[in-house]
Amino acid sequence: MYIFKKPRWQLSQTEVTDEALFHKRRDFLKLGAAALVSSSVVMDTLWAAKNDLLSPLAFTPTPYGKELELSTFEQASTYNNFYEFSTAKEKPARMAHTLRPSPWEVGFHGECENTTPLEVSALLATLPLEERIYRFRCVEGWSMVVPWIGFPLSALLAIAKPTSKAKYVLFQTKYDPTMFPDQRKGMRQGAIPYPYVEGLRMDEAMHPLAFVAVGMYGKVLPNQNGAPLRLIVPWKYGFKSIKSIDHVAFATTEPKNTWQALNPREYGFYANVNPHVDHPRWSQAKERKLGSFLKTETLMFNGYGEEVASLYKEMDLKRFF
Repeated sequence: MYIFKKPRWQLSQTEVTDEALFHKRRDFLKLGAAALVSSSVVMDTLWAAKNDLLSPLAFTPTPYGKELELSTFEQASTYNNFYEFSTAKEKPARMAHTLRPSPWEVGFHGECENTTPLEVSALLATLPLEERIYRFRCVEGWSMVVPWIGFPLSALLAIAKPTSKAKYVLFQTKYDPTMFPDQRKGMRQGAIPYPYVEGLRMDEAMHPLAFVAVGMYGKVLPNQNGAPLRLIVPWKYGFKSIKSIDHVAFATTEPKNTWQALNPREYGFYANVNPHVDHPRWSQAKERKLGSFLKTETLMFNGYGEEVASLYKEMDLKRFF
């Protein structure tokens, strides 16, 4: 007889905070020194009305997220790094109305058998959705906890049927200057080169914790959070969790991600959360969760070491950062 052993990060359904509580906790002014959001009353009212219209999703609750205190919906949806809109964290929530998440196709490329583009609506009709509560740690030193809705990344990759030659998987954010204002500025004037690129080793991509989010807090993803598809890799720094994906490619060699290409001294390919390896310009030993003025100790692999440390057991994590 098979006996299921509950992982330590699982949470009973009775411990999951009801979604209605998130919308009552209006604590923008408590985001902390590293996470203050300045906004006018008029713009806040318009933003709240717009996000109240997000469609609810049908999903299966899961017990992921043991002993985690959730960030509010307001915090998670108004403090965003999305350079395609702006480098200011409060602006994507106000500018992302130009993103059109439907219709949206995902293309498969490289070392895979199935290269037929897939419409996201068809994908969602095929794959059952579940909710997972994960920690999210930004390389900048702030963090949050979000109840994402989606499906395992392995389920998406299985549709493409990667060949045995595929050692890495590369993702790109959609390139469409009509949707993303910073892309219209071109290579020299834009904040970063586009399209935004990220990558994972195949064993990382196939790990059970790797997740594709299509929603959060019970509803579809807000545009500023990476609609309609974004990657969630909870043991890595947030820039690995690429937004608004429309291109998936399987490669034989390690791809160079956007931040690694821009500054390899500061950003590596792996980007595992590691409190023992500082960013060249700041410590990674502590973090500030949105909504708190106090810093807390950063956990190795963002608290998921028991599950993922074996992926890197023979690697020097100071060299492969």
